[in-house]
Amino acid sequence: MGQGLERQQQLEERYLMHTYGRKPVQFVSGQGMKLVDDDGKEYLDFLSGIGVLSLGHNYPAVRKAVVEQAEKLLHVSNYFYVEHRGQLAAALSGLLESNEPDALGYTDESWRTFFGNSGAEANECAIKLARHWGHTHRHDATGIVTAQRSFHGRTLATLFATGQEWKQDPFLPPVSGFYHVPLNDADALEQLLCGPEGDGIVAVMLECIQGEAGVWPCSDEFLQAARRLTLEHGMLLIIDEVQTGMYRTGKPFAFQTYGIVPDVVTVAKGMGDGAPIGGCCARGELGLELQPGEHGSTFGGSPLVCAAAEATLAGFAAEDIGANVREVGPYLRERLESLAHVVDVRGRGLMVGFDLDGPYATRVVDRGLEDGVVLNATGEHTIRLLPPLICSKADVDVLIDTIAPIIEEEA
Repeated sequence: MGQGLERQQQLEERYLMHTYGRKPVQFVSGQGMKLVDDDGKEYLDFLSGIGVLSLGHNYPAVRKAVVEQAEKLLHVSNYFYVEHRGQLAAALSGLLESNEPDALGYTDESWRTFFGNSGAEANECAIKLARHWGHTHRHDATGIVTAQRSFHGRTLATLFATGQEWKQDPFLPPVSGFYHVPLNDADALEQLLCGPEGDGIVAVMLECIQGEAGVWPCSDEFLQAARRLTLEHGMLLIIDEVQTGMYRTGKPFAFQTYGIVPDVVTVAKGMGDGAPIGGCCARGELGLELQPGEHGSTFGGSPLVCAAAEATLAGFAAEDIGANVREVGPYLRERLESLAHVVDVRGRGLMVGFDLDGPYATRVVDRGLEDGVVLNATGEHTIRLLPPLICSKADVDVLIDTIAPIIEEEA
């Protein structure tokens, strides 16, 4: 253990709230897929800050954009115009527009974005937007349906939108107005929307793939049913792309692999390649629903983070990142499926979860860290992989060569 790590542990133990169980490593630098700790040891990063470092650590164009902007202006306020914000919103709209009819026969319109600082804030905005729209367009309906095991954030509203009671219990009483149905149970969703509670429901809010729960994808049938039902009942469909967006599954947004077009999309994580930025994007006239004074964020959409995000989106195009994800993602799943004691591999693109045949996932993660690979366990049986989208087949081979003997020994 380096002296820098030991000092950091002492300071954080005394002066920080104990809201995280940290691993005994202090990272001080990174490049591409690699991280370096304060002892100079290198690690291959298969977590990327929980799906944040899309282009890898220290991507040159993003670093350049941040440095140049920091030398000019860090912040003013949202009372004024700044560079990069309009350009970033236009680029997002371009990624969201499919320009083709969806499975239900209608096409996209342009999208408008509200910028915040995180995925939770993006989802808070989506919830407020839906309720505001419900007051003006759906006879004051305010209820929102999400899926069991979902995760939408840790603010009070997004926490109770989340379909995991154990996360909610310490913070009761609940924020009311949220309903939960089993993932991929279209019948249960239809019964709820068509039942007596349906008149009070304004929106359905879903992740295309439940990341925090262990990488559980929506079926095509379920997500398409959610779009059909919300259209039939005059409700909104909100897609939480905080973890699945920004080419994580091979396309700009995961919903684009399901043949649907939602009404609201939330984004964050991979959009800024490390800069803290989130966005709530609404299609067509819905983007004009919230008026001045009805929502805001002091730091949201600052010139610094928008410069980083604009450079990140440009980097996706320059690196043809979607093609890399579509090539390396299946290879990663194929290599994992070949391992002894791996009983299930799930996901799309470079968002992959796999289950082990016993409750030793945390031990595999800890030993992997000791051997120079950064992983994440979402449960005692489940490991989640969210590498930077520049991940290569060679990186996958190093991962497999590292964890295969660990799994064999821990099984």
